[in-house]
Amino acid sequence: MDDLDRRILGILRRDSRTPYTEIADRVGTSEGTVRNRVERLVDEGIIERFTVATRTGNVKAMIEVSVAVDVDTTDVSARMAEWSEVDFVWQVSGEADIVMVVDAADTGAVNDLITKARDLDEVQNTKTRLILDERLG
Repeated sequence: MDDLDRRILGILRRDSRTPYTEIADRVGTSEGTVRNRVERLVDEGIIERFTVATRTGNVKAMIEVSVAVDVDTTDVSARMAEWSEVDFVWQVSGEADIVMVVDAADTGAVNDLITKARDLDEVQNTKTRLILDERLG
């Protein structure tokens, strides 16, 4: 991956629907070059998916989950990623082992997710942070 790939990715991170012609103009290359590079980045697994960010009026939160030392966090994370309100599941270092970023209809729905996580045998503790504001980086 070179500097041009990184510049293309930077544009797509902010808006994955940016037309290739606009990306080409912004990075100083042809539309065909952008298209070929994006296809290669997808084929190589560098671009995992294109997604949509929404402003639904829902409650967004980060639910930090701690599990026992002998627990396979990959397995637990995979199960949590299947829950419909979950946008992302991260395996992290620090006090928590897993962080779920959720988009729920209201605080009651966030609380239901916390309960659902705590009901898993592997989960020892949770800590929740409501997301008050969000900006693209």
